[in-house]
Parts: sequence; structure tokens; C-alpha cells
Amino acid sequence: MENELEERLTELEIRFSHQTLMVEELNEVVTDCNLRIDRLQKENRQLREIVESLQPQLEESPDE
Repeated sequence: MENELEERLTELEIRFSHQTLMVEELNEVVTDCNLRIDRLQKENRQLREIVESLQPQLEESPDE
């Protein structure tokens, strides 16, 4: 009985270690995704500003 409890405890410790590692890896992925989203939002904002600044020129184009 005691041996069985030790085996179960060992199995639980192993699982916990694996889950801890997985959570840390997932956290890195989420952090990286957040950084990418922030950069894309900034780029999107800059592109919108460029398009807005060009919009009056586009409306006045005689070729259209």
C-alpha cells in the first residue's frame, strides 16, 4: 500500500513538472503574440494616418 502511494505521488510530481513546463512555454508564446499584436497595431495606426493624409490628394485626382 505504501509503495502504491509513493508511485502515485511520483506520477503526480512528474505530471506537475510537465504541466509547469507547458504553462511556461505557453506563457512565452502568449507574450510573443502580444508583442506582435502591439507592433501590428502600431503599424496599422501609422498606415491609417498615411492613408488619411493622402486622401485629399486622392479625391482631387483628375484621372478618375
